[in-house]
Amino acid sequence: MKYMFLLYAPERPRPEPGTAEGDEMFRAYSAAVGAMAQAGVLIDCAPLEPVSSATTVRVRNGETMLTDGPAAEIKEWLGGYTLVECADLDEALKWAATIPAARDASVEVRPVIKVERQP
Repeated sequence: MKYMFLLYAPERPRPEPGTAEGDEMFRAYSAAVGAMAQAGVLIDCAPLEPVSSATTVRVRNGETMLTDGPAAEIKEWLGGYTLVECADLDEALKWAATIPAARDASVEVRPVIKVERQP
């Protein structure tokens, strides 16, 4: 079954590459993602641009409305995702715990609904 790991954290500047903090963050994420890839569970992953770059789209009564910023005002923002395929939720939770965001922010684990493609 596929599981989506949604990485949430308070919005803060990302550590710059080439700094000790930035290099350590890169190494930690690379190790976690590399282990998932080697185990054959990783499908995709990516960080997201800061929440300030978001645009929210709503269509009401046929009218498209655009709003700068995220869809909701919350304290933690979606900062990235990881998509995996695991045997069950227990396996997915074990992999989610290896993601560095689980140590200083949060990782939400959600099953992905399997949609049968229509011809």
